[in-house]
Amino acid sequence: MIDSLAVALTVLALVAAAWAVLLVVLDKPLTLETKLTLGVAGLVVLLEVGLLAQAVVGIVKLAGLDREISGATFVGYLLGPVLVLPLAGFWSIAERSRWGASVLAVGCLSVPVMIVRLNQVWLGHA
Repeated sequence: MIDSLAVALTVLALVAAAWAVLLVVLDKPLTLETKLTLGVAGLVVLLEVGLLAQAVVGIVKLAGLDREISGATFVGYLLGPVLVLPLAGFWSIAERSRWGASVLAVGCLSVPVMIVRLNQVWLGHA
């Protein structure tokens, strides 16, 4: 895997989660009408693009791998954050209370966990 991409995605996910927690503390719903909420939405979109790139690179590297790892587990951890993040984003926009931002924070916090586990599977510690 690309270590620098994994680190960048982890940092970006943690920043987006912190921003979402700030929205919860300020009692702001995620309405996409203010600069504060558009900023976190932009971070989440950037994070999703990075996760898609990681998924493509990971599947290509898995196809050319000469050692044995659990391919299904690896692909699952590649595609998990790609699916979880948009679901959390849409749910947080649909929820018109401050708790919508908390859903987004939890979704963003799940990304670093899955990236760490993805790296463990890649290194053969599964």
